[in-house]
Order: sequence, then structure tokens, then C-alpha cells
Amino acid sequence: MLFVTRLCFSALLVFSVFTSTAYSALPVSAEGQAIPSLAPMIAKVRPAVVNIATRGSIDIENHPLLDDPIFRRFFKGFENMPQRKEFKSLGSGVIIDEDAGYIVTNFHVIDGADEIAVTLHDGQQLEAKIIGADPEADVAILKIDHDKLTSIPFADSSELRVGDFTVAIGNPFGLGQTVTSGIISALGRTGLGIEGYEDFIQTDASINPGNSGGALVNLRGELIGINTAILASGGSGNVGIGFAIPINMIRELTDQLIEYGEVRRGMLGVIMQNLTPELAHAFGMEMRQGVVISQVIENSAASKAGLKAGDVVTGINGEPVKSASAMRNMVGLMRVGTKMDILVIRDGKEKTLTAYIEDAIEQSLAAEKINPRLAGAVIESHDEDGNQFLVVSDVVHGSAAWEARLRKGDLILSVNRKPVKTLGELKQVVAYNDEQILLNVQRGQTALFILIQ
Repeated sequence: MLFVTRLCFSALLVFSVFTSTAYSALPVSAEGQAIPSLAPMIAKVRPAVVNIATRGSIDIENHPLLDDPIFRRFFKGFENMPQRKEFKSLGSGVIIDEDAGYIVTNFHVIDGADEIAVTLHDGQQLEAKIIGADPEADVAILKIDHDKLTSIPFADSSELRVGDFTVAIGNPFGLGQTVTSGIISALGRTGLGIEGYEDFIQTDASINPGNSGGALVNLRGELIGINTAILASGGSGNVGIGFAIPINMIRELTDQLIEYGEVRRGMLGVIMQNLTPELAHAFGMEMRQGVVISQVIENSAASKAGLKAGDVVTGINGEPVKSASAMRNMVGLMRVGTKMDILVIRDGKEKTLTAYIEDAIEQSLAAEKINPRLAGAVIESHDEDGNQFLVVSDVVHGSAAWEARLRKGDLILSVNRKPVKTLGELKQVVAYNDEQILLNVQRGQTALFILIQ
């Protein structure tokens, strides 16, 4: 069984085809022939790759037996002990702006970190702060203060080809900076379930823990991707399949992370599926690639643009659309208000529609943003078959919400005796400075009132 693991990687391949750009001023053998080497290019790139060490702590659940009143009689006092676990992690990062001190890495490298230390190529260690992060795409931006940094130039990842040589640089196993090489094995890998938004470069690679967030470069020393994950057999080991986020996607994300601290994704408002040969035949089409619109959300950007169920989307802003996941990536990287020209096939005829990306509907909210007495709970909005409802998707053990007896899975029926079905309605009912909140929740087959003071 194969498992996708967020470890990140370097690549391993011996090759004999070189370009003059990568191998200037090569050493000469005893026979007078030039000895091929990546050293000149790597010498320029290595200072832009840093090692990242983090320290933090996470909440852990009490043992279930501590919820048993009989068991607690014999272990009185232990139920209130701090339930937190310290952790350390190692990863890599790439300096993308030497003047501002911006470093790009993976979100999972710094997730939950209380302290972040960045070690430069020359051994200097600096404290870093988080500028912005996007868990959906597993990207984060850090900032360090230093007046002599080296950044790395960007390539255009849309020009990559399968078979192009690559070089990976990172910090495997905390050993320090390590360089390996490989080739691009595939492009546009999606549907792996690693991230919410996927468009991976696949490379044959010698993958090791600690390479997450490191650089994948071409033979010109240009950044083509950020190493992110591997495919491992049985959950460990290397099978020569690694994944990197392409630099064009990174650039779209980092611009927003630096400006807003988050990625403000818009919404088109459709439910879609891949165009299969069977569907193409049913629609009387010869197309083999595209996306079928199965549902258009009322009053959405898609409905305003004139999209209809049954339309087959074949292009967006002049770029071909090959799959539903690819279309989701395209839309997910667009800012609110962006114009979107959509090429569709309807009743056998091509038609171009224009949509403007709108704000995504809020689906999840950290409850302390509504009222600090709800701190520790996450509330989600759901819509199933036209029925809207609110559910508690998570409660941190020992938090204010936990102490008030709110639990994961609780269905919120009303707040302060007023029915609520959406996060918007919840915000209207509860004020941030309310000293008392009365919740009516359904837990399993039981309904109960919870008074939070």
C-alpha cells in the first residue's frame, strides 16, 4: 500500500548531458577534457536555501477513562493536569526577497510553532516571524532581519517539460544543507489528497525528512518549485516519487500572503465533474478533456455569468481546462473581483461567458471571533439538500468552550432562543461582549440547553 507523506525531498540521478549555462569554467582532467559539474550553479544557489528549526506544543486529549467518574475517584487530581505535548521539527526554506528578508516554506513545517529559528548557509541563526500562511496549499511566508541575504531567481514553471533536469536542496534529517539531482517525471499531478489545492511537479527523488520547504531548481539555478511531499510504500522509505509545488503557483500565493497575511480565495459557485468518455458520448461530443458543470449555485458568480448545468468548460482565460481539480486550482488562485472568460460547449456550440470572482461564502469560523466565551470551538456551516445548519466541528480540550460542556458534533439549533442556521445569523445574535450565551444543541438523539457565562 502506498502512502503520501509530507516529508519533502531531493532527487538522485547520474547524467551526462549538460548545458553551457550550468557549467561555465569547468575543471580540466589530465587528458585536457572538461569535467562536467553542477558546482558553479549550486555555489550561486545554496546561500538562498536555509534550514528551519521549530519548537512548539500541542494540546492532547485526556485518556477516555478520565471521563469516567468511578475511575476519577482513584486518580483524583490527574484529570486537571496540563495536557500539552512539546514538539520540535526540522525543515527547509528559500529566500525569495533578499531586501525584505522573505522566506517561503511549507505550512506544515511551521504549523503550531511557538519559536522559529532560521539557519543561513554560513551558519548564522536568526529568529523568524510568520508573515502569512495558507494551509490549503501548504505554503507559508517567514521574515528575518539581515542586511546581507541572497535570494533565488524564479523560473516560469509553465515552460517545464517532463525529462528536464532538476536539483533539490534542503536539510534532510537535520544534517545540514544537502544537494541531490533528478529529472521531472510528470507535471500537473492532482487528486492526491495531500493539499486542498494541488498542481504538483513530480520528480524522481531520494526523499528524506527535513527537505520540506526546500528548493527545486533547474540547471540555470532558477527556482521551479518548493519540495513538499513523497509517495512512500508502507508509510516509509523512498520509491522515487516526490512532489513539489510549482513556482508559478507559489508566486500567486505569496503575493497575497505578504499583502494580507492569508490567501483571499474567491468563489465561482459551481459543482463540477470531469468529462468522461461516457459523458462526452452522451453529450454528442468528441472532446475527451474538459469539465462538466453539474450544478450552478443560485445568485453566484457562475449564475450571473450565465453558466448552466450541462455546460462543458474547456478553457478559462485562454488556458485549457483538463480536469475538475485543475479548474478548482485556477479559480482558487484568482482574487475576488478578477474577470474570468469561460469557454464552454453548450448544445454542441462553443460559447464564451464572462464571470467576476466573488467572495467565498464563509463556511468555518473560530468561535472566539464571535465571543471569547466560545474560545476553543470551531463552528461550521453546512448545506445539505437545501437544508442549512450549524455544527461544532472541533473543541479544544480544556478550553472555555470545553468547560462550558460544548462538544464536537453538537448541532446548534438556537442561540439566545433565536433559531440560527448560518454563521451570518449566529453573528447577528451573539455580540462579542455578551456576558451570557444560551445555546440549544442537539447531541445525538438528545437536545439540551447549554448556558455559557
